[in-house]
Amino acid sequence: MVESRLFRIVPTAVAWMALAATAGAADVNFVSIPVPSAGPKVSQAADMRAYRIEGARHIYESYPHRVYRGKLPPLMHAIVVVETVLDETGQVKQINVLRAPSHAPDVTAAVREMIQRVTPFPTPARLGAVTWTETWLVDRSGRFQLDALSEGQRSE
Repeated sequence: MVESRLFRIVPTAVAWMALAATAGAADVNFVSIPVPSAGPKVSQAADMRAYRIEGARHIYESYPHRVYRGKLPPLMHAIVVVETVLDETGQVKQINVLRAPSHAPDVTAAVREMIQRVTPFPTPARLGAVTWTETWLVDRSGRFQLDALSEGQRSE
């Protein structure tokens, strides 16, 4: 039992060390490995608004350690707006960056990578292929909230 857990932990640690060796210090803050999913989910969302919330929950479940809990600070490090195109099975077909912070290209790259890594998204059974836009609000530590599930912002 201990041996099988070790084999699951070691590749993750090796991946982090390799990433740290090849990336700049600022890049490491924003790269993350998702928590393994229990398996494909089927969405029963009847409209895009409901599916956007399910997609955001899927991302939150995949990166629980990266979600900023509570109200966000008044100034965010980066805001990235992405349009994600999924096929009818929940596979990412395209990620279009609609707004990228020019001062933090590493954040934009990390957001794209995080979306790609959590494929497949819940299968949009009632909608077929879907395209939705999400705003990623990222603080300096690399933690984030998605606009669909945001808890708001502190005033000071």
